[in-house]
Amino acid sequence: MLDVAAIRREFPILSRQVHGRPLVYLDNAATTQKPRVVIAALREFYETTNANIHRGLHLLAEESTAKYECTREHVARFLNVPQHDPAQIIFTRNATEAINLVAHAWARKFLTRGDEILLTVMEHHSNLVPWFLLAKATGVVLKFVDIDTQGQLRMDQLRRLVTKKTKLVSVTQASNVLGTINPMPEIVREAHAQGALVLVDGAQSVPHFPVDVQALDCDFLAFSAHKMLGPTGVGVLYARKAILETMDPFLGGGEMISKVTLEGATWNELPWKYEAGTPNIGDVVAFDAALTYLEDIGLDAVRAHEERLVTYGLETLSRLSGITLYGPPTATQRTGVISFNVGDLHPHDLGTALDRSGVAVRAGHHCAQPLMRRLGVPATARASFYLYNTEAEIDALAEAIEEAVQFFSQTARRGGRAKASVR
Repeated sequence: MLDVAAIRREFPILSRQVHGRPLVYLDNAATTQKPRVVIAALREFYETTNANIHRGLHLLAEESTAKYECTREHVARFLNVPQHDPAQIIFTRNATEAINLVAHAWARKFLTRGDEILLTVMEHHSNLVPWFLLAKATGVVLKFVDIDTQGQLRMDQLRRLVTKKTKLVSVTQASNVLGTINPMPEIVREAHAQGALVLVDGAQSVPHFPVDVQALDCDFLAFSAHKMLGPTGVGVLYARKAILETMDPFLGGGEMISKVTLEGATWNELPWKYEAGTPNIGDVVAFDAALTYLEDIGLDAVRAHEERLVTYGLETLSRLSGITLYGPPTATQRTGVISFNVGDLHPHDLGTALDRSGVAVRAGHHCAQPLMRRLGVPATARASFYLYNTEAEIDALAEAIEEAVQFFSQTARRGGRAKASVR
């Protein structure tokens, strides 16, 4: 089991108070907090090494380049990329940009009118909107797999929808709303059997349990550093080398070129072909410290800890009057995410009330409006856990929910109206 008390001491922000209450941070699906080693790595880079990378011949440039590329190599090992080849790791700003890169550099080149892309109703907007834009521009057809009453993918429907017309299956490995962990190995097998490629949105999976791209056999994988203790502004795209070599560049400019004349240009080698301009060097370097931190703890231990928290959370919250919980019924079927509504309280009002108690949750549509419509609600509140959260914080969440319900009930009885959050 994790020594959570010791882990918490390594995260400075967890010691602060919010509105006079101890901070209970339960918004980890949006972004995670950062341990001292990550903060120190970022500071050390700017204090000792800062320089632009790849082209400089002076010592600082060489050191910056080495540290930046060391992180790329670390990511390749972390994902068990074939031969741990770092050329298959592209740095982007976030998972959103990584998916857009595939949509622009691969799909716009190789897909034509009538080709099909298979998505699901539980996708984050980042794995929907790029494909909407593609479909509008090219005539590609989008199809969607539904969920069942427990928030799990209709695999029977997926098997029917994957055909020879399907060129890409793009699916989240874990839902940011329901926590549902999708059966990616089976999905990949079904897609590959029909000749389709597979893009895995790993934003909610890579931080929470081991993801081995060779075992998964996926063609693309996208995720973000900030959801796994790293800095914001760093995303990762893994793609098979053979596919990357056939794709066009995503952005044009410095670094991604080999030679430029007034007649045209030729492209740099992988992976730099897809990294135009000066990248987010310092944050990429600090991400290396986050990867090491997670490896030292062990993602299997992180996963086991989250299962315990979700089990306790589902049991605790289900005892509250008027609460509706969304997603699979057991912790083994989901990541550390619990979305809920309470009576007729709008989630924004509930989230504001919880904040006054020091409890930070997310409230809204969670960039998953099609899923909200499928659930028949405009929004939900969402508590999401990570390695530094505790059962006591879940108790604090439950107590804060009860306080909020009591406050709004008393206000309604007095005929008044509580100050609501902006919707």
